[in-house]
Amino acid sequence: MVEGVGDHACEYMTGGAVVVLGRTGVNFGAGMTGGFALVLDEYREFADRGNAELVEWRPLSAEGCEEYRKSLRGLLMEHRGETGSARAEQLLEGFDGWLDRFWLITPREARLDALLERFRAAA
Repeated sequence: MVEGVGDHACEYMTGGAVVVLGRTGVNFGAGMTGGFALVLDEYREFADRGNAELVEWRPLSAEGCEEYRKSLRGLLMEHRGETGSARAEQLLEGFDGWLDRFWLITPREARLDALLERFRAAA
């Protein structure tokens, strides 16, 4: 969990989870092949910063993201407890109201692998 990152964050990420509670630099997720990231997009600027060729993002408030929302709440609670983060406290106090500002970022490779398997099966 970090409260902001620079350019190329999560580059070559192969697993695990990253939570960003602040702004990101450009090219977020380039080379990401595993794991997931949750990014707070408070200023609605992430769409211009994520690497759309290699990762995809969807709102954390979307249907099917319940487990990720639970993970986020738990990670925020842990971060607050370990660091005393005022930011984590703020997000926990109004948790449901912040959900539409979080993105779930996952690698596109998983989709490509499925397409490759179908192509091989058809060949």
